[in-house]
Amino acid sequence: MTDTARARKLADRIKVVVAETLDRRIKDPRLGFVTITDARVTGDLREATVFYTVFGDETEREASAAALESAKGVLRSEVGRQTGVRYTPTLAFVADAVPDNARQIDELLARAQEADAAVRFTAAGASYAGDADPYRTPDEDDLDEDGGDSTKEDEQR
Repeated sequence: MTDTARARKLADRIKVVVAETLDRRIKDPRLGFVTITDARVTGDLREATVFYTVFGDETEREASAAALESAKGVLRSEVGRQTGVRYTPTLAFVADAVPDNARQIDELLARAQEADAAVRFTAAGASYAGDADPYRTPDEDDLDEDGGDSTKEDEQR
């Protein structure tokens, strides 16, 4: 049976260890501004997925991905040394899609805001198609002497 609390603790520790090792030990010039955003460990603690983001364009992202793949052995040995688990999990680096998704959401929100502004501009000079009071009210001449509606009585006769 898997212990998810232990897997979460190990994942948090792996995230910290990988980030510190990248900062202090790895001196690869291809490694750009890499930020370790998350780590997830399988229930059997055998495999760890490390999510990262890179500040820069597509070529810098590809170069940083290659640098992380080449430093995978050093990072795994450091994780094993600092965590003290019986079996050191294998590391897999995955580019985090959160910044791309956030950028797409920002673009969608900007388009929605422009559409709202266009509707607001169109509605500013518009008037209602019907009367100001769309609900039908009985006229004074339609009422009979006791205040009832005379049209219904006329229809019954």
